[in-house]
Parts: sequence; structure tokens; C-alpha cells
Amino acid sequence: MKNTFAPYSISAYGSTMTATPCLKSPAKNIILVGFMGCGKSTIGRELSQLLCYPLIDTDQLITEQEGCSIPSLFETHGEAHFRQLESNVLRELSAESETRHIISTGGGLPVSSENAELLRKIGYVVWLQSSVDTILERTAKTSNRPLLQCEDPRSKIQELLEIRAPIYEACSHLSISTEGLSVNEVSQGILDSARYFFSNINTNSKN
Repeated sequence: MKNTFAPYSISAYGSTMTATPCLKSPAKNIILVGFMGCGKSTIGRELSQLLCYPLIDTDQLITEQEGCSIPSLFETHGEAHFRQLESNVLRELSAESETRHIISTGGGLPVSSENAELLRKIGYVVWLQSSVDTILERTAKTSNRPLLQCEDPRSKIQELLEIRAPIYEACSHLSISTEGLSVNEVSQGILDSARYFFSNINTNSKN
């Protein structure tokens, strides 16, 4: 179920809301999922600053561990190998019992059923949504998107979204369309929903 636990509509936030640093923190991790170019890195940095939580970017972890870029990994070893690396990173985060972190994931990470299950175990999963036009505009500015290095990136985006949207929905606790909302509005909405979610978990665990 999406948004049924949230006491507000995310689209109702006004543009006058301001960020307050080091707000009272949810008890566990906040995990961002969604298609490439939907704003996971940007929102992740904002949440990290608001909560004073460390930011973990799974793509960055992989490139640091492997010592090469994502395009190079795709070209040298293929997509299947990269997906295995994503699973390895997620298992490491789960085994280490990381908590009080913001975790920004790669767009294809939740496609694995194992990964989707792990995501929900280690934190509050938020699916950030953007339109095809917005994704195309943002991803056109970089060559660091191996799956979109093709003749018709728009069609590729649409094709992948059709496959992944049900997966994102199934693994997430909250879904938010970022269209027309500022970074602060989206971040504040996530924080309020996460607090509500974790407070209910804490209350139920005591009963």
C-alpha cells in the first residue's frame, strides 16, 4: 500500500517550506529507488544534510570497489556482472546492519527479487518517479548511462520503465512523483512519511 500511512498529500506542500538542519531522525535507513535521472542522488544529498545521516550511493561503492567506471564495467563484463555486483553491495550493507543512513540505489538494483526483499528489510524504501521527458533531459547531459547509449534513448527509457515500474512499486513503502516539486518539498515529504512509518513500527513492536 502506498501513502495510506501518510497524514498528508505530498503534492500539497507549498513552496515556502524551508529546510532545518539536523532534524529529529527516523530510526532506520531511508532508501531511494527509481529510474536513472529521477533525482535519487540530489534528494539523497538533501536528506543527508537534513538528517546528518551519511549518504551511501551503491553505484559509487561499486566503482570504488572495482576501480573503474560503470560504463567500463558494462563494456568489459556485461550487465549481468554489474547486477551481481549490485547484489553483493546490498548483501554487505544488510550483513553489516547499517542503520541511520541514506542509501541511493542504481536504477536497476531492485530488479532482482533478492535485492527487492533486502531493500525492505534494511530500511524505508521510497520510489522517486519522473516523466520520460524529464528523465531524457537529465540523462542526455551525461554519457555515464550505458543502457541509454543507443539510437533511440526515449524508446529505451519507455521500454525499461514499463518493465521496472511494477518492480519499484512492489518493493517501495512510499512512491512520490517529483514533477513540479522542489528538492526541499520532496525531501520534507519523505521525512514526514518516514517518521510516521517508523513510529508505527515502534508502537506495534511494544504491543
